[in-house]
Amino acid sequence: MRLTPELAEELVACAHELADVAREATLSHFRSRDLAADTKETHRFDPVTAADRLSEERMRAILARRRPQDSILGEEFGAVTGSSGLTWVLDPIDGTRGYLSGTPTWGVLISVRDAEGVLFGIIDQPYIRERFEGGLGRARVVGPSGEAALATRGPRGLDEAILFTTFPEIGTPEESAAFRRVASRARLVRYGMDCYAYALIAAGQIDLVIEAGLQAYDVQAPIAVIEAAGGVVTDWQGRPALQGGQILAAASPEVHAEALALLNG
Repeated sequence: MRLTPELAEELVACAHELADVAREATLSHFRSRDLAADTKETHRFDPVTAADRLSEERMRAILARRRPQDSILGEEFGAVTGSSGLTWVLDPIDGTRGYLSGTPTWGVLISVRDAEGVLFGIIDQPYIRERFEGGLGRARVVGPSGEAALATRGPRGLDEAILFTTFPEIGTPEESAAFRRVASRARLVRYGMDCYAYALIAAGQIDLVIEAGLQAYDVQAPIAVIEAAGGVVTDWQGRPALQGGQILAAASPEVHAEALALLNG
């Protein structure tokens, strides 16, 4: 499709409006002592709360008014097919376990894509009021310290790298073993940040995020933000990762290549 400057501005403005209403919706329940959570799975606790649903409902209401011709893929309410060739991908709370625990490392993920890939994405952390955006000529963070350009760290060896993943018991036993091969070479390994770790790559604070078992709505906004900041995001075979699965996000091609080789044995 033809992306005019006017359409680009409209998409950015719409994404920020979505982030604004999601911020309000999620904060209305955050650190509430009576917030209940259902689980989506029987074999493990995979929580969903009223805040997840409210956040996505409010974003969908804006899209119905402002961009009714576009498709939507959301974590809580599935897919709606439109006619424009554009799809909004929504994760109303990425990191619901952290949200339930009262930590400020969850976020709202919003992106818009066409048939070729992600055009623009936002990682928003409502509680500390940090918003990371990337794509369509933008790469910036706005937060308590003001506004700054996003840029990943320069090339460095894995022995100097900071590596994050959300769960220590990452993926299958085979995936966990592959992760440990990389972790054993990294300078520092940390856990549990959900989407905020991807924002830290874009902000130039860390070098790698390695995860498995992700969905499209978990990764498309981070891909847009990290790539706009100069980073690299692929699957564990170095292929495009728009649909999720195994994710290797890196601050530079050099540290990406080093981690990729170890992931593959």
